[in-house]
Amino acid sequence: MPQRTCRSEVRTRSFFDQTGKERSLMRKALYPLLAMAAAASTLLAQTLPPPADLPSRPELPDPLISLDGRRADTKQKWMAERAPELRRLVQHYEYGKLPVAPAKVEAKLVREDKAALGGKATLKELTLTWGISEVELHLLLLIPNQRTGPSPVFLGMNFAGNHAVLGDPQIRLPRGWMYAPSDGTGGNVATDAGRGKQVQEWSIEQTIDRGYAVATFYSGDVVPDQVELARERLKRFNREGEIASPDSTATIAAWASGYLRIVDFLQTESGIDAKRIAVVGHSRNGKTALLAGAMDERIALVIPSQAGCGGTAPVRVPSDLAAPGKNGRPTVETVAVINKNFPHWFCENFKAFNNAPEKLPFDQHALIALCAPRPVLVSNAQDDLWANPAGQFAMLQAADPVYQLVAGEGVGSKEMPELGKLLPSRLGYFIRPGKHAMTGVDWAAWLDYADLWLKK
Repeated sequence: MPQRTCRSEVRTRSFFDQTGKERSLMRKALYPLLAMAAAASTLLAQTLPPPADLPSRPELPDPLISLDGRRADTKQKWMAERAPELRRLVQHYEYGKLPVAPAKVEAKLVREDKAALGGKATLKELTLTWGISEVELHLLLLIPNQRTGPSPVFLGMNFAGNHAVLGDPQIRLPRGWMYAPSDGTGGNVATDAGRGKQVQEWSIEQTIDRGYAVATFYSGDVVPDQVELARERLKRFNREGEIASPDSTATIAAWASGYLRIVDFLQTESGIDAKRIAVVGHSRNGKTALLAGAMDERIALVIPSQAGCGGTAPVRVPSDLAAPGKNGRPTVETVAVINKNFPHWFCENFKAFNNAPEKLPFDQHALIALCAPRPVLVSNAQDDLWANPAGQFAMLQAADPVYQLVAGEGVGSKEMPELGKLLPSRLGYFIRPGKHAMTGVDWAAWLDYADLWLKK
């Protein structure tokens, strides 16, 4: 991949060339920043207590108050002190360490079609590698042909392979483990029968028509979503010489690193406006998109769809919703349930909160808050009670104080919007009739939201 080097020469006066008054003013400006940097360094160097030693906090933790009780009462304190601490906490206690960013991402162009979608777009298939053995990320990128400059882009991870999101017979079939088709045909292998099966879910042509590029990749290219295979693959993500620990990289963190390696690549793609990257994901992929957005400020807009427990829904669930119902399961997904069903998604530390979620020193509103001041649209469906749509709106409200501090605005309403009506505020919300799925109705709302925040 070509490397771009930008050199600039700036003429400056030394600190010692300033007048006494200038030096005094400079000290006044620098000392608070240096003090905050020193405080943040001290917090990040502290050993975090094991989960069992954490205090019980049934109420939602205030995202602005650090572990030592200090309050981030300015934007600078939030950015320099509290946000770095929260990023450390969510990795240590929930997702595991995010893999270290590589020095270089290699991108190999495999195929290019400049007349895709009947001439509307240029389609590229690329293979991305970054030094992790057995990991090759296969990126499908479509860029509108009719544009006046670089395009904003929707970046998302798919469930069924790139060949499923578009009816193009030449798109590469994944070679690794796949989800078995829901109709019962075939096994855990990609076949031509799956081509174009998720065209409606991805609405790529609709997105291109609205002036956005689309970048997507299959989750299994990074880590297969199967317990034994995932655990074996995750060993590749350990830092050199590192022994597995309770906060080692888990699957969602590894998937999030896939998003970020594509963000690395998009900085070099001339057809893409790298300052207008929106990440999107549905269900477990929504959890991943949120984590990627919380960890990387190069992402301009975050849209987690029906992300539920471990995503945009709270881990602190009222007892009536957490208690088993007539069908033997709770009304909403809980930490204990998600860790039982998907033990590879989160780090080992997170399992310590199965029966004590109130000990977690943050809740999911912290992930939303870490995206500030960038817009976040939480998207849901009325019948998807398992994902806790009401709880997700409550998480937006709980993140609002951070957005008010950092951006001067947050959630645009104290009430959930009507079905099918987009709440387009900086912390936005959308809920439609229907079940757990990604649909064209969702995409229409997401595109409207992106128009407001990425095109103004």
